[in-house]
Amino acid sequence: MPAYVDLHCHWVADIDDGAPEISEGIGLLRGLAELGFATVLATPHMRAGLFDNSRADLERAYARMQPAIGARTDLPEVGLSCEHHLDDTVFARLLADQGLPYPGGHGVLIELPTDRFPLRLRDRLFELRCKRLRPVLAHPERYRPVWKDIDVLDPLVDGGAVLLLDVGALVGHNGRSVRRTAEELLEAGYYYAACSDAHRVADLDEVGRGIDRLTELAGKDETAFMLEQGPRSILDGTVED
Repeated sequence: MPAYVDLHCHWVADIDDGAPEISEGIGLLRGLAELGFATVLATPHMRAGLFDNSRADLERAYARMQPAIGARTDLPEVGLSCEHHLDDTVFARLLADQGLPYPGGHGVLIELPTDRFPLRLRDRLFELRCKRLRPVLAHPERYRPVWKDIDVLDPLVDGGAVLLLDVGALVGHNGRSVRRTAEELLEAGYYYAACSDAHRVADLDEVGRGIDRLTELAGKDETAFMLEQGPRSILDGTVED
């Protein structure tokens, strides 16, 4: 059995647009375990004006899930982090140590507006690196500037960010443009790791087919790296610049 590590999943219940209730979150974890995931980190949204969750809000929601997880042996190992929308409010929280980096404190999951890259983005990523946080960019295949030219990601990668593929994108999740861009980024070697970004039990079919498609396009060794070694390197802080 593989021992995949999922760095992006919305299984914590009733805190964002992910699992609406605890039973759905547990079902999502169980399904991911059946697909080969040994570790699944919760990454609920922190986004001003939409999912305006504080660190304390997320920790309380995560704690509410723990009695249902208990000592069950059919679920992956779990942990808590956050998907940080890099607006002014959330960025200030990260600088003030009020965000939720990945366990171990080496990496931090960020997302950007879909239609544009924020001003001073490179400077902000540099400031995160100065705090010894590796920026992990969620679903780069969804950003419209990347649809036009994948080279716009070069300054971010050169600055130390690593790119995280949503495997469902490879089978059409979020549409044709996203699928085409994901394939282009994969072929060009931009991705460092892959994840489920699953929100509901209904997403599991696309996750499974996405892993199969990743294997078809990239091969077994690269798939193992993107779903096992790459994520573990991010958590361990051993990603090489």
